[in-house]
Amino acid sequence: MSGRINVMAPWLGHEEADALAEVVASGWVAQGPRVAQFEHEFAAAMQAPFAVATSSCTTALHLALIVAGIGVGDDVVVPSFSFIATTNAVRYVGANPVFADVDAMTGNLTSETVSAALTPATRAVIAVDQGGVPVDLDGVRAAADPRGVVVIEDAACGAGSTYRGRPVGAGAEITAWSFHPRKLLTTGEGGMLTTRREEWADRARRLREHAMSVSAADRHASVLAPAERYAEVGFNYRMTDLQAAVGLVQLARLPEIVARRREIAARYQAAVADIPGLRTVADPAHGSSNFQSFWVEVGEDYPLDRDELLRALARADISARRGIMAAHRQPPYRALTPEAGLPATERLHDGTLILPVYHQLTDEDQQRVIAVLRSAGGERA
Repeated sequence: MSGRINVMAPWLGHEEADALAEVVASGWVAQGPRVAQFEHEFAAAMQAPFAVATSSCTTALHLALIVAGIGVGDDVVVPSFSFIATTNAVRYVGANPVFADVDAMTGNLTSETVSAALTPATRAVIAVDQGGVPVDLDGVRAAADPRGVVVIEDAACGAGSTYRGRPVGAGAEITAWSFHPRKLLTTGEGGMLTTRREEWADRARRLREHAMSVSAADRHASVLAPAERYAEVGFNYRMTDLQAAVGLVQLARLPEIVARRREIAARYQAAVADIPGLRTVADPAHGSSNFQSFWVEVGEDYPLDRDELLRALARADISARRGIMAAHRQPPYRALTPEAGLPATERLHDGTLILPVYHQLTDEDQQRVIAVLRSAGGERA
């Protein structure tokens, strides 16, 4: 054994350090020219007309709901099978989360699960590309569009995944992205909002900066700064140029990161294919995953249950994680559990674990992980 294997690690190098040093030397470290450049290049890469950098994906979701006109008394359909931020953002605007179940194979909303959760007060659906698996956006929109319900794509995990030959998020009216260190593309903390609507992008830019009529960058560029106005209540949701400088380097790395993760995922899939009781996440028919999270479902035919397998991996100094959370089981949202329950959500939450996948994972370390899966399942390593 050669030491601990972590479940993830960001891929950062001297290029990011050099980019940070340039920003520090420039004297402009807050939101400024690097942020504007990052917005431009990210929008081009994701085939989105407009991009607005933010402090996190959560704040991007919050702004997306605001600019889409969602507010007090509105219902918003969300998957419980997602990080709790997806649901929390709905509460931030005073709206009501309504939980929909997910497809048991992909972990994503479908046209059928969304349709079952729609109410007369539904104004929006937040569709998540869970773990990087692309949601069937056309299916979700088929349920939502005829009722005038806006679909917000939560692509927190989705950078580098594709849907029908295009980047995820490209077909959405508005999309939120994350650059947390657990994501493929990181700025430490940070997020992005992309949209096809210029007026939504313009308002989001104002709102992220206290709703000022004149940006800090424009005021700084003027010897005599123009007077600013504050037409509505805004927020401090800005990204810094330090973060954006790292993001620009990471964006250039994205194709290589995706290719490496798909290579690691393919090796796991091949190794697990003949182990009874284990099922791995896979590409759906409508797109390709970046495998931001590589999860395995532990079924009844496997000798150990999910938690026992996690302990077996831990004994081998391998850090795996329980699968995606179920928000409806958390104290703030238990009362919102639908009467019919969320059987696929609970099955995936209770029966899946996330295996180590990151760019620097060696073949030898991956083989250690595979060996535990096989030996614990009674197979020869």
